[in-house]
Amino acid sequence: MATIQEVIDNAKRYNKKSNSKKIQKAYDFAKDAHGDQLRMSGEPYIIHPTEVAYIITTLELDDDAICAALLHDVFEDTNITREEVAKEFGESVAEMVDGVTKLGSLAAQTFIDKREEQVENYRKFFMAMAKDIRVLIIKLADRLHNMRTLKHLPDERRQANAKETRMLYAPLANRLGIYSIKWELEDLAFMYLEEDAYFELAKGVKSKREERENFINEILDELRAKMKEAKIQAEIYGRPKHLWSIYRKMQKDHKTLDQIYDLFALRIIVNSVKDCYAALGFVHEMYKPMPGRFKDYIAMPKPNMYQSLHTTLIGKNGVPFEVQIRTWDMHRVAEYGIAAHWAYKEKGASVSVSDDKLSWLRETLEWQNETNDDKEFMSKLKFDLFDEEVFVFTPAGDIKSLPVGSTPIDFAYAIHEQVGHKMVGAKVNSRIVPITTKLQNGDIVEVITSDNSNGPSRDWLKMVKTSSARSKIQNYFKKALREENTLKGKEMVEKEIKRIGISFNDLFRPEWLSEVLEKYKYNTLDDAYAAIGFGAISPLKIITRLLEEYKKENKDLEIEKTIEELKQVKLDNRPRSSKNGIIVKGIDNCLVKLARCCNPLPGDEIVGYVTRGRGVSVHRADCENCRELITNEQRLIDVSWEKEVKASFVTELTVYANDRNGLLQDITIALSEVKATMVSVNAKTTQNRVAIITIGIEVDSVEKLNKILKALRKVDSVYDVHRNK
Repeated sequence: MATIQEVIDNAKRYNKKSNSKKIQKAYDFAKDAHGDQLRMSGEPYIIHPTEVAYIITTLELDDDAICAALLHDVFEDTNITREEVAKEFGESVAEMVDGVTKLGSLAAQTFIDKREEQVENYRKFFMAMAKDIRVLIIKLADRLHNMRTLKHLPDERRQANAKETRMLYAPLANRLGIYSIKWELEDLAFMYLEEDAYFELAKGVKSKREERENFINEILDELRAKMKEAKIQAEIYGRPKHLWSIYRKMQKDHKTLDQIYDLFALRIIVNSVKDCYAALGFVHEMYKPMPGRFKDYIAMPKPNMYQSLHTTLIGKNGVPFEVQIRTWDMHRVAEYGIAAHWAYKEKGASVSVSDDKLSWLRETLEWQNETNDDKEFMSKLKFDLFDEEVFVFTPAGDIKSLPVGSTPIDFAYAIHEQVGHKMVGAKVNSRIVPITTKLQNGDIVEVITSDNSNGPSRDWLKMVKTSSARSKIQNYFKKALREENTLKGKEMVEKEIKRIGISFNDLFRPEWLSEVLEKYKYNTLDDAYAAIGFGAISPLKIITRLLEEYKKENKDLEIEKTIEELKQVKLDNRPRSSKNGIIVKGIDNCLVKLARCCNPLPGDEIVGYVTRGRGVSVHRADCENCRELITNEQRLIDVSWEKEVKASFVTELTVYANDRNGLLQDITIALSEVKATMVSVNAKTTQNRVAIITIGIEVDSVEKLNKILKALRKVDSVYDVHRNK
């Protein structure tokens, strides 16, 4: 448990000019404000902001950020106002505290539903980040300490917080390059969301630690001797990989812990870039590198500024291990991410997203300002945070980072909006290619433009990968078809208010309308009509908001009923699912068939394909057959699983084991213990006495399947189990 003195001492360690009196004053102010408040653990509340401030000092942030961390909950949980904090600690501290404060606690705001409230909190949070990225660092530190103490909350809230951490906060820490926080957040979320798997893996890793450490220590001694012989000053050590990354690798590659060898990564930290490449040469001379497993993040840094050389090598007895080589400056960035580059340490100014180091965040903010639909906002946010990058070059040699799967269209819009609008073709590595071509690492991309271009095609919306490109294309059509969309939107609104039975003049009063337009970021009523006509926002959202204002002056029970009715209509307008739990976007009661080639289960990522005369065929996204179908973009359709699918599905598993007496009986017992229904079995034995058993299993979700896989892997003599493609 950190004390305020430890916070002050830590700040002095990296900043001799740190204002200890100001930090102590912020602590005393927060302690008085929170008074007798207790956390769910029964501890005094002040412990939490002190721990958050301590985490902030481990990232070496400035005094204002430390004070904001100490005060970060006073607006939300006490009667302290923004003006009081600004007066006592300055505008910068007040802005940061305001940025991490949830919307709902600031005023009596009305939200149509809980989802809208959550999305609006995220919007406010992102807007605060736009002004000062320290807001995000404080929020990450706040979430980290909350996750460390999550055991004191009820199970439902533990699950919700852990899911939000995995969905939002860990990816944000990754995007900022603050890996020390990212890894801990991921492991804590893993512990609460997959408790059995977490503790089983932790136990397995611990039992193998001594064996792995002996292997690593031998390599460390060899590397240290080689660097000394080459007269390269280097610090070399081994770092165990965090549990979530090991678990993901096991799931992705269908491997057991025994088959995962690189549980440790070796780091070589040197004084210069020249020494990095020299060390790499010696390492490759000593051990055989694995083909395709070398990454040069020094020449091509990640968007979060991470730089390092990564290589996977083959050690004695064919055991692979990973080596990362970097300078001390690169190591600092790898640990602290964007926090390692604070300009305000010297200048006393904040770092905003206009900084080139935060171009990814600037683009995210651009499209979120243009997105009023809650579902679309969350979908794009998740996509931008989780997607992996591919690095491509302009003909001039500039590097552009794009999500994996991006096309020349994405590249064109990453250059400039007008380049995208005027695009008529593309060259990749000096060859003309279709604009749907998936870009690969190292491609040199040239966009062919024409002033006579008719602008983007609506089909491009299905082809692009980046939210930025999609947003710019959508905006083009919004402007091009504004008049048509405005008329359509007006008709939709008039139709709804006529159905409700209330006059336009009674509902669309200027003072109410101005608040609603400001809420949804529209300048005029025509702007709102155009957005409704385009499909960017539902007319019911605007009308429900106005009715909330109307009922304040008209105490009419019928109005209350109408508002509830409209909210129910919103729910009823959701796409209905098919009998097998699949929702086809925009189509009700559609014939849907699950593809037998891959047997998708609830929880799998899925893709819909419109067949000829047989409805929609649903495949797993990683299905080999699906990859061939995806070449025909026009016949793809958005599909998703219903939230609670009440159906069973058959999937096939293949078990590989050393043949022995009673093997099949033990497998059957293992399945019955996890209450798995076996619908078919086919067993054969090879000349080498390897038993290959194909089992048809009835399951209702991926989670159930994972339990079955885990049970089968525990059976004696079984060395591999995987789900058939």
